[in-house]
This record gives sequence, structure tokens and C-alpha cells, in this order.
Amino acid sequence: MPRKKSATLFEDSLKDLEEIVEQLEQGDISLEESLKSFEQGVKLTRTCQKALQEAEQKVQILLEKNGQQTLEPFNDE
Repeated sequence: MPRKKSATLFEDSLKDLEEIVEQLEQGDISLEESLKSFEQGVKLTRTCQKALQEAEQKVQILLEKNGQQTLEPFNDE
């Protein structure tokens, strides 16, 4: 079964975020580069949070259907 785009996006964003954190922790980059990396990290964090919220909504749809595990379409605008 192929992976969904949102799962891949989440994993890629998380990996990029981890790399940024490592760079910042090493402290080997300039202040300007640190600020750019921090800004990119904030964007990646928001992307990850959105993906997690969408996943949580999908789980809620499954669990709230009178105790029956029924799949319903999810509108991920």
C-alpha cells in the first residue's frame, strides 16, 4: 500500500527539523544563519503540527461512530 503524501511530508519535515536542531546545538553557524534556520524550524514545526492534527481528526472520526469502526471521507482542505 503506497504511503500517503501527508505521511511523507510529515516524516520529511520532521527529519529536516531534527537536522536544524543539530546545527543550532553545535553552534558553528553565524547568528544570521541561526536566525534563518530557526525561522525554517518554526515553519517545519507548524507543518508537523498540522499533519498530526489531521491524523488525530481521522482517528476521532473512526472512534466516534457509535463505537463502530467505520471509515468516512476526511476533508483535508
